[in-house]
Amino acid sequence: MSLVMAREHMERIGREGRASYPEECCGFLLGEWRPDGKQVRDVKAVDNARTDSPHNRYLIPPEVFLRVEKEARERALEVVGFYHSHPDVEARPSAFDRDHAWSGYSYVIVSVRGGVPHETRSWELRPDRTAFDEEGLFVAEIAPTESGPQASEG
Repeated sequence: MSLVMAREHMERIGREGRASYPEECCGFLLGEWRPDGKQVRDVKAVDNARTDSPHNRYLIPPEVFLRVEKEARERALEVVGFYHSHPDVEARPSAFDRDHAWSGYSYVIVSVRGGVPHETRSWELRPDRTAFDEEGLFVAEIAPTESGPQASEG
C-alpha cells in the first residue's frame, strides 16, 4: 500500500515536530481510502495528552479521536492514519508504537534531531500485529492543468 500527501502537509508535520521538540507532537491524517492506498487531504494537529513521558510517547484520548472523526465525516473525509514525531531518534516505530497501533492505518513518523526535522517515513501495522511494514510515502504536486495531483516519491 501507499500513502499520498501534499508537500504542505509534510511541511506542517515537520513544523509541529520542531515546535513541540523535545516532546512528541501528534495528530491525524484525514483523507480517503483508495484501492492502491490512502490519499491525505488534510492533517489535524492535536495536543499530546501524555503527561508522564511526552518526550518519547504520545497519547490521543478517545474523546479527541471521536471529535476529530466526526469533524472529518462532516467534511466527507475519514481518519486514514496518524502522525507523530520522534525526538532525537530515527523515524522508525518503537515497540510501544506497535503495541498501541491499529492495523490498516498509516503511521507517519518524523524524526526531529536537535529541534530540526530530518526524515519522514510512513508505516503500516501488519494484521497479525507482529511488526510494522514501511509503506510508500509519496508527495503530491498539484499540476498546472485540471488533471489533478501527480505523485512523486518523497
